[in-house]
Amino acid sequence: MKDKKVLVISSEVVPYMPESEMSFRSFGTAKIAHRKGIQTRIFMPRFGVVNERRHQLHEVIRLSGVNLIIDDIDVPLIIKVASIPNERMQVYFIDNEDYFKRKAVFTDEKGKLFKDNDERTIFFTKGVINTVKKLNWAPDVICLHGWMTSLIPLYLKEYFKNDALFKDSKIVTSLYNDSFKGVLSTALIKKINFDGIKDDKLKLIKKSNFLSLQKLAAQNSDVIIFGSEDLSDEITKFAKELKKPTLKFHSKEEFEKPYTDFLLNEIM
Repeated sequence: MKDKKVLVISSEVVPYMPESEMSFRSFGTAKIAHRKGIQTRIFMPRFGVVNERRHQLHEVIRLSGVNLIIDDIDVPLIIKVASIPNERMQVYFIDNEDYFKRKAVFTDEKGKLFKDNDERTIFFTKGVINTVKKLNWAPDVICLHGWMTSLIPLYLKEYFKNDALFKDSKIVTSLYNDSFKGVLSTALIKKINFDGIKDDKLKLIKKSNFLSLQKLAAQNSDVIIFGSEDLSDEITKFAKELKKPTLKFHSKEEFEKPYTDFLLNEIM
């Protein structure tokens, strides 16, 4: 397995964010692969709540300094890195002063979604993929956790479809109930259109709420994992009707063995 590569992309990973169903499983996914001798890298946003000093984040100059174009605007990309203690796994943080410096994750002090969450999601998507390209690191499996990764399968299949680095990568989306209330900006589709992705690929997110983003991710993925026990009936039904390989929900205490078997025997 030493020649195999697994890329884990998540909205949140322990110990950098508080433990939740998603942050635990994101870390667990990487740990399982790493302990089987598989090369593993993790990417997550560098939210302002991440304590850089405590976790010893440092900027990687050779990977930073790139400008990503988001809706015809140049946005600087900063890459920071840290190592998970005792695991020897590197975590790459996608950063930008305007998008991620604020001391909050997705909502303001009144609980309202940030107006630029749509751009933050596009930036995170393009930032991860461009950085993996710069590393020239071709993943066999790409494991996605959290709604902020929802655009990654679409961008890999459309915006980066001619990139040989990802041509054999299998995309695995884990579905969670980490929902948000409301919708992202109505300009989301227009901003994705700017990257040459046509409306016919975006029908599911005409209303860009949590459910529609999950559907978009599932539709464009190769494998689906049920990461929460209490997913909505609608997303469960939608995922099953896609007729793709799936792994049912397993509790935190028992998920390691079935996930390991699924990763090694069904996906790789």
